Amino acid sequence: MLSELDPHWIWLIAAIVLAIAEIVAPGFFLIWLAAAAAATGVVAFLFDLSLPLQALVFGLAALAAVYAGRRYMAANPARSPDPQLNDRTARLVGEIVTVVEPIGDGSGRVKVGDGVWNATGPDAPTGARVRIVGAHGSTLEVEPL
Repeated sequence: MLSELDPHWIWLIAAIVLAIAEIVAPGFFLIWLAAAAAATGVVAFLFDLSLPLQALVFGLAALAAVYAGRRYMAANPARSPDPQLNDRTARLVGEIVTVVEPIGDGSGRVKVGDGVWNATGPDAPTGARVRIVGAHGSTLEVEPL
C-alpha cells in the first residue's frame, strides 16, 4: 500500500505518526522531527525530488528544527510550581536526620527515611541528630542541632 502512495504522503504520514508518538511519550523532541517530516512532505509535493534528495531535505530540516527547538526551550524554560521536583537532595535541606556512622574528619553517614546517605560536617557520634543544610551531588552537608 505504501508503495502506491506518492512520496509526499509518506512524509506527511510520518509527521503525523511522530506527532502522535510525542503525545504518547512526551519529551518535546519528536515534535521537531514531525515538523521536519511535514516540511519534507511539503517540499516533496512542490518539487519532484528523488528519494536521496528527500532524505537530505529531511536531514537538514530535522537539524534546523531541533536547533530551533533547543533555542526556543533555552529562551523559554518551563516553569514548575515545585522547582526542586527532580532535585531530591535540595528537597532534603532542613530535614533532621540521625547519624548512623559517626561523622569524623568531616565525613560520615546519616539515615534519611529508609536510606543511608554520605554526609559531611562537624564531628558527630552515632545516634546524634543533625540538620541537613546543603548538598553536593549525593553527599549531604549537615550541622548539629
